[in-house]
Amino acid sequence: MPVSADYVARETASNLWRNRLMTVAAVLTVAVSLSLVGAALLLKQGAAKAAVDWQRGTQVTVWMNPNAGQNEVNAVSLQLRQLSYVHQPCSYKNKQQNYNQAKQLLTPDEIQAVTVADMPTSFWCTPNQPQEARAVIAHFSGQAGVRNVTAPLQQIHTEEEVIHVLQWVFLLVAVVLLVSATVLILNTIRMAIFARRREVSVMKLVGATNWFIRVPFMSEGMVQGLVGSLVAAGVVYGLHLVFNHLGNPNNPQAVFTLMRMSGWEVVATDGVVVVLGVLIGTLGSAVAIRRFLDV
Repeated sequence: MPVSADYVARETASNLWRNRLMTVAAVLTVAVSLSLVGAALLLKQGAAKAAVDWQRGTQVTVWMNPNAGQNEVNAVSLQLRQLSYVHQPCSYKNKQQNYNQAKQLLTPDEIQAVTVADMPTSFWCTPNQPQEARAVIAHFSGQAGVRNVTAPLQQIHTEEEVIHVLQWVFLLVAVVLLVSATVLILNTIRMAIFARRREVSVMKLVGATNWFIRVPFMSEGMVQGLVGSLVAAGVVYGLHLVFNHLGNPNNPQAVFTLMRMSGWEVVATDGVVVVLGVLIGTLGSAVAIRRFLDV
C-alpha cells in the first residue's frame, strides 16, 4: 500500500484526537523532560560564559624598581608587546598613579611613611589564558629593573578547577536527563501503541505494509515531540529571563551576572531542545512499534 501525505495527515490528526489523554501525557512528558535538559544546557553555557569573563579579569603585574632607569622600563615594555600570550596593549602606571592607588589600600599611618618617589612604576597585563600568567612571571622574574611579578595564582587555580568541574557536572546532568527523557517518552509512546494493538492487528490482516502502519505512528510521535519541545523551549527561555534578572549590573563579578547570556544564545539552546524533541518523538515511535508490537 502506498503511503500518501493526505492519508498520514488525516490519520495523525484523527489518532491524536481519539487518544487525546495519551497525547497530553506524551506532550507533558516531553515538555518536562526536555525542560530539565534545556536548563542543564543553559547552566553549562552560563558556566562557560562566566569562565570567559573570569579569564578576562586575570591580570599579571610587572613591578619595576623605584630607581629603574628609562631604558629598563622601555625594555620591559618592548618585551611585553612581543609576547604572543599576552593580550595587547598592557596598561602602564607611573609612580603617581600607583601612589594614588596605594592611598586607597593602606592605612593613614602606612601611607605617611611612603612618598611618590618611593613608589615603583608598573605594567598591568592580561594573559590570553589564565594559566599563562606563570609564563609571564617566569619571563620577567630576575630581569634588570624588575622588582617582582605578581599574579593571583591561587585564585586562577581555584577558578580553573571550579569551572572545569561545573562544566562537566552540567554536561553529565544534561546527558543523564536526556537519556531519562528518552526512556520516559519511549514508554509513553509504547503505552499509546499498546492500547491500539488491535487496530494494528486489523491493519496487518487487511494487507497493510509495515511502513503503512509505522508512518502515521511516527508522525504522531513527531507532533507530540514538537509540541512538547516548544513548551520546553518556552520554559528554558523563561529560566533565562529569571537568571538575567538575578544578575546584578552593579556587581559585575556576581555569579549570575557573569552567567548572563544574550537572547540569541538562548534561542540556539531552544533550537537544540526542539530538534531533540522532534527526533525523540519520531524515532521513539518507530522503535516502540517495531519492538513492542512486532510489526
